[in-house]
Amino acid sequence: MHATVKPARKIKSGSTSSASAARRSIELPTGLWERISSKAYELWEQRGRREGDALRDWLEAEEIVMEEIHEARE
Repeated sequence: MHATVKPARKIKSGSTSSASAARRSIELPTGLWERISSKAYELWEQRGRREGDALRDWLEAEEIVMEEIHEARE
């Protein structure tokens, strides 16, 4: 159900090309992808393992995890 996501790679500083800037990925906190993946899997299980909602599960998991991080920083 869930695809494997490659970790973000580091970007060399000093790149000024707008095209290369659009292709750059950002560096995320360690373990963030794993937390989101775990939460998405949990949501998928709660919904009865219904196929076809992987994107919805991932986006909802992202929102939940980011909110948890935000609340922990307050």
